[in-house]
Amino acid sequence: MRSTQTSSFQVLATVVLLAVCRGAWAQQPLAASAPVPTEIVAAKKVFISNAGVDATSPIAFERTVGPTEPYGQFYFAMQRWGRYELVGTPSDADLVLQLRFSAPLSSCETYQPQLALTILDTKTHFVLWTLTRPVGDARRKAAWDKNLRESIASLVDDLKQLAAQSTVASR
Repeated sequence: MRSTQTSSFQVLATVVLLAVCRGAWAQQPLAASAPVPTEIVAAKKVFISNAGVDATSPIAFERTVGPTEPYGQFYFAMQRWGRYELVGTPSDADLVLQLRFSAPLSSCETYQPQLALTILDTKTHFVLWTLTRPVGDARRKAAWDKNLRESIASLVDDLKQLAAQSTVASR
C-alpha cells in the first residue's frame, strides 16, 4: 500500500510541477523579432538569379509557358517595387536574389509546388536569408497563372517586410 501512495504522490507532484513550469514559461515575454543582416537593408543594387527548377517541376509547367515563367514574373515584380536597382551582373550588385522553383513530394502521389528566394551577399557569398512560398496547384492554366502570381506577390511582400526591419546591431 505504501508503494502505491508513494507512486501516486510522485505522479501528482510531477503533474503539478509540469503545470507550474509550463505556466511560468508561457508567461515569459516573447523576444522581439530577430534582427535582419545589415546587407539586406543597406543594399542598393541586386542581381536576380534564376536557379531553375528541380527534377519534379516539369509536371507543374505542363500548363504554362515554361520553367522560366516564375523568374520572369519575379523580375518584373521587383522592377515594379523599385526598392533596389536591378543590375545585369552579380559583380555590380550588393546582393544576389536567387529564385528557385521546386515541387517536392508532399505525399506518395501529391506534389507541393513552391518558390524559394535565397538572398546572398556578393562580397562573402554567404546565404543571408531564404524565403519560401507555396504555389497552389491547379488543373487549369488560368488558375495556375493566378496561383503563381499570388505566390510571387507574397514572396515580394515578404522581402519588403524583411528589408524594412531593423538590422543586426554593430558590435
